[in-house]
Amino acid sequence: MCPRPVSLIACLALLPALVSCSDTPAPPPPLSEAALAAVTEDAGAPARQLARQVDDLFVNEEAGETRALIVMHGGMIAAERYAPGYDRNTRFVSWSMAKTVTAVMIGMLVADGRLALDDSPPVPRWRRPGDPRGEITLRQLLQMRSGLRHTEAGDPPYDSSEVRMLFLDGRDDMADWAESQPLEAEPGSSFEYSSATSVILADIAARVLSRRDDPEARREAVAGYLHTRLFGPLAMESMVPEFDANGTLIGGSLIHGNARDWGRFGDFLRHKGSYRGSQLVPRKWVEAMTAPSPRRENYGFQTWLNRQVPGESENPLFPGRAPQSMFAAIGHMGQYILVSPEQKLTVVRLGHSDAEERAVLLQELADIMELYPAE
Repeated sequence: MCPRPVSLIACLALLPALVSCSDTPAPPPPLSEAALAAVTEDAGAPARQLARQVDDLFVNEEAGETRALIVMHGGMIAAERYAPGYDRNTRFVSWSMAKTVTAVMIGMLVADGRLALDDSPPVPRWRRPGDPRGEITLRQLLQMRSGLRHTEAGDPPYDSSEVRMLFLDGRDDMADWAESQPLEAEPGSSFEYSSATSVILADIAARVLSRRDDPEARREAVAGYLHTRLFGPLAMESMVPEFDANGTLIGGSLIHGNARDWGRFGDFLRHKGSYRGSQLVPRKWVEAMTAPSPRRENYGFQTWLNRQVPGESENPLFPGRAPQSMFAAIGHMGQYILVSPEQKLTVVRLGHSDAEERAVLLQELADIMELYPAE
């Protein structure tokens, strides 16, 4: 009769250890007031789930520092949140999201009949007799397959094309530096992502729009065109484009705007260039922007696409977790405008995340988007 009480005592002694070994995860902490307040009443998704996913972006240090987030569903804000020190009036630098703005500006000039996609653009040094760069077309520049020797994010960093152009020997006349580089491949034959290419596009716009070559005239012509044709009609009142000393828009890197205005720009693209009944850029142009390049499955006209590139494991987006039709403007250190027409979604994330953190960040953003089924 002795063993029974001994066994019972032994079991009781082991109970805390058994509980500690349980596979049941600890419940998440309660949502803060800030997390709950970020979600609107008509969010188009379960409010508490959306609040939780948004909160994860702000509290998960492994995803870097999120400073602003906008989720728009069906054109309405579903969630909006800012980190301490930032608010809806804060202007955030675009970094490479500016490339997509530059592509829209070029599309407007093509629609105006001032440029042609498959012609050599008006770059004077390329038009000299015998210069092989005269074979480069506007389409090839838009798709990052010009063949010019532009090395983005090179090693060492100070020898990278974007660093030299933005901060070193090219900084006073960025387009001149970018356009002076020789060919390293046949135009159209290969993809090479390049901020210098976007500056060439911005220079082409200035040459077409300005009657004079002086910096102030170039600056006024391009800034006026952007505000009259794009920023003004979209009520993007916070937008501030930057120009170099020669009056060239730094069209690959430096446009500033608040989170809501970046959201307006993304939703404008979701509607294929239409805003409140006005077609600001042809639908076919936005379709071309979001169609794969012949040399890069996940890149269109200065715009990233949610597609897998054969033979590559890394991806700047998340194929398989959002529709293939999703596209994005992506900027350095984790700036994103994610646009998913099938989900009626535009998501803007602005902040600071390094390469390792961005891998986590992308999955957090995918978690938000998966709350909205494709239609």
